[in-house]
Amino acid sequence: MKTILVTGGAGFIGSHLSERLLGEGYKVICFDNFDPYYDPNLKMRNVGEINKKFPDSFTLVTGDIRSREQLSDLFETNQIEAVFHLAARAGVRPSIVEPLLYVDVNLKGTTLLLEACKEFGIRSFFFASSSSVYGENQRVPFSETDLDIQPISPYGATKRAGELLCYSYHHLYGMNIACLRIFTAYGPRQRPEMAIHKFTTLIDQGQDVPLYGDGSAKRDYTYIDDLIDGMMGVLHYHHGYEIYNLGESRTTSLRELIGLIELALGKKARVKEMEAQPGDVSITYADITKARKMLGYQPKMDMEKGIQRFVEWYKKQRV
Repeated sequence: MKTILVTGGAGFIGSHLSERLLGEGYKVICFDNFDPYYDPNLKMRNVGEINKKFPDSFTLVTGDIRSREQLSDLFETNQIEAVFHLAARAGVRPSIVEPLLYVDVNLKGTTLLLEACKEFGIRSFFFASSSSVYGENQRVPFSETDLDIQPISPYGATKRAGELLCYSYHHLYGMNIACLRIFTAYGPRQRPEMAIHKFTTLIDQGQDVPLYGDGSAKRDYTYIDDLIDGMMGVLHYHHGYEIYNLGESRTTSLRELIGLIELALGKKARVKEMEAQPGDVSITYADITKARKMLGYQPKMDMEKGIQRFVEWYKKQRV
């Protein structure tokens, strides 16, 4: 039975990925530092649910990717065969406030993890990148072949730098590396500060919903089950070095999003219009032709049903 390391495995995407891997018969080591960027108890609940389902094949290790010693111990004591690297400092706006922290976690941490993989002969490394690498790009949909991309936040810049680091390790050491440009994942367990979760909570509680800009900004929202399908496709089919967009290849404006949440909750939003925020882009939109062809990626969830499923989960959590 193959053992796979998932860094950041207690988080939103990592916990869903871990569950899918375990369900397909893999052993999973979740390596997470339970950073207080958002409530660590939410992440503990995620891994608690997983451990109940898969007590014999799921292992939780608390640690930091910036610790060379912890990483060495992790690889020395486990027969790891592949790594999904999801651990990162997330968020566009917070990265503008604390850029050095983002560089420390996202670049130093990724480099140390790549070094550990090199040292211990790990052949397969999958890096969670972001649509934020595209910046304020008006060439839509965004394509992996577009080399003229300029991230407009430290977060996006660290993710693009991480992709370049990954290429260097592929070139130097022959590692199979895939960089996954994830487009705004949502669904059960989504982080509470992300727009869909935040808006749902505010509308439900009758509080003001901050609308930055005129509400026309569009995002390519990716339902978590579709995203995990794409990540499993990378595990099964990827070789060499590639970058893949993982999105739905559909866009929804902020005003449309609020309307969908209102419909699912059965409540009206109190919208408070505010100035656009630094680092925000006007559109994200994935060209998924490459992922369809090379990974068999076929996203299925439309926004209406996806928001309904998220709101159903949200209502169960608030009880």
